[in-house]
Amino acid sequence: MLRLRCKARSGSFALPGLTAHSRLRELQAVIAALTGVPAQAQRLLLGFPPRDVDLSDGEQRLGELGIHSGDTLIVEEDATKPKTEPAIVTKRTASNSFREALPVLARKVVPADNSCLFTSIYYVVEGGVYDPGCAPEMRNLIAQIVASDPESYSEAVLGKTNQEYCEWIRREDTWGGAIEVSILSKFYQCEICVVDTQTVRIDRFGEDAGYAKRVLLIYDGIHYDPLERKIPNSDVPPQTIFSASDDIVLAQAMELADEARRKRQFTDVNRFTLRCMVCQKGLTGQVEAREHAKETGHTNFGEV
Repeated sequence: MLRLRCKARSGSFALPGLTAHSRLRELQAVIAALTGVPAQAQRLLLGFPPRDVDLSDGEQRLGELGIHSGDTLIVEEDATKPKTEPAIVTKRTASNSFREALPVLARKVVPADNSCLFTSIYYVVEGGVYDPGCAPEMRNLIAQIVASDPESYSEAVLGKTNQEYCEWIRREDTWGGAIEVSILSKFYQCEICVVDTQTVRIDRFGEDAGYAKRVLLIYDGIHYDPLERKIPNSDVPPQTIFSASDDIVLAQAMELADEARRKRQFTDVNRFTLRCMVCQKGLTGQVEAREHAKETGHTNFGEV
């Protein structure tokens, strides 16, 4: 995400939601909404001494124009150019209206009930449909896919025999992870991006498959939530399915994860304390929990 500002007669403004891959026309639209200077009448200056930005190709990317994070653009209105956009009553009103109508990427919180991954994926791939009862069907779907291809889903891949895995994943007290995300990415024919709040890293499942669609989840070490783009204080339905070429949404997801990391909204899976809900034994981290599950067959854990 680029940190950009512009200066115009009406004041100085931050330019949100732009990356080096954003188009010039997107930048001009943001400037027009904030300053009231229509795109057709804009003259943009950059650098020191200020130089004219070439506005001849609205499809050119900001990075190609030499616009970098930290830059401030000077906005002038060229009175010789025709104004085809409607006049804005006041610059302040335009600025406030634009900010209020700007979509933001946000976390949709789902229950921490061992099935948060399935609830989250169902929510995003179905375009914002929340169905807490979807997990058994999705678990069964994964089991059927795995059972139908024992060669691809062998014990070496699953960590247990094909049959054991199918029985395991159908249980409501088991957690999903990378294997299940990969399977559902193929089934739904979309890239599933999981942004980690501890490492501020995005794992993109199906990245090389050429899918046209992209959905996003946020992960704090033990819990998944879906991400959606919505307009604050609006009845407009949220957007959960994005173009696979939408790099802005990835940058926004990284910002969201970084903010959560700074607030320490993550769980260190190597240090967090658990209790086996079957025998009440205390455990530390996912490694001990995994070993305990192998030794006893107990898989129902609660965080202390």
